[in-house]
Amino acid sequence: MPDEMRFLERMHQDLREVRWAEPAELREQGTRRRRRAAVGSAVAVLMVAAVSVVVTKNLAGPPPVAPLAAPTTSVPSAEIPRQAMVQPGDLPVETGPPLGQSGLDEPVQIDYVLLACHQQQGLSADWEPSRYSRSQTLLRAPTGHLPADEVFSQAVYRLAPQVADRIFARIDALLAPCASWRSIGDVLWDDQVVAAEADHRWEVTARDFVGDQAMVIQHSITEVRNLETGESRDPGQLERTAVVRVGDLVTVLGLGRDGTERELRRLAAVAADRLCVAANPPC
Repeated sequence: MPDEMRFLERMHQDLREVRWAEPAELREQGTRRRRRAAVGSAVAVLMVAAVSVVVTKNLAGPPPVAPLAAPTTSVPSAEIPRQAMVQPGDLPVETGPPLGQSGLDEPVQIDYVLLACHQQQGLSADWEPSRYSRSQTLLRAPTGHLPADEVFSQAVYRLAPQVADRIFARIDALLAPCASWRSIGDVLWDDQVVAAEADHRWEVTARDFVGDQAMVIQHSITEVRNLETGESRDPGQLERTAVVRVGDLVTVLGLGRDGTERELRRLAAVAADRLCVAANPPC
């Protein structure tokens, strides 16, 4: 259940729209939309995911989402074409068609739990803004009665020059106060909701291996403690995120629960090559 809840949270956040709107419609929507990460609920969502070794119940598969429409034939140079995204054939497993959305003025989100970490410590933090964005999620092709799980997620952002120049320094500044952080919230524990605390770690495990700049960020949850009974458990929760910049484009990549750092770095290199078709300046 926790893995599915974490998946549904991502789907709710990243896949609200699945239709490629016309550029004029996007600009009209962009003036009304200023989404910010829901950090107030981030800790509770993550804490539920942290005890994934405890809960074995399965939810039904994710709600149906339509595949992305074909790209328009005329794309302004500032927008991000689908050719700049990682393609299903780049992955080692069979997936369904990409699901995703495009937008204007979206924040460059790296790990939404980081903002919860800052908030609980009384620190002020926010994501850097982008000009244009495009995101996608690839789900494993369903087999039998098993629900399709997430294999790969990607968001690509086009940044103003001054934002592109400082984006990696800003990421480092966000990670610094959260290198070791203890969160407090409600979790599922033996099918009961209890108050608990969890120890988090963030670290950069690789830098500048592709593109103009790059990093792999590792987020681990090393221990969860039941505050009502004092019992402790090690969930072994581990998530990796790759961030790559090519010119004025930055992409954020993630793999499903079976993904490895080696595979993530391989796909980061693929993503860097594909970004070249749309980057300013070009590769």
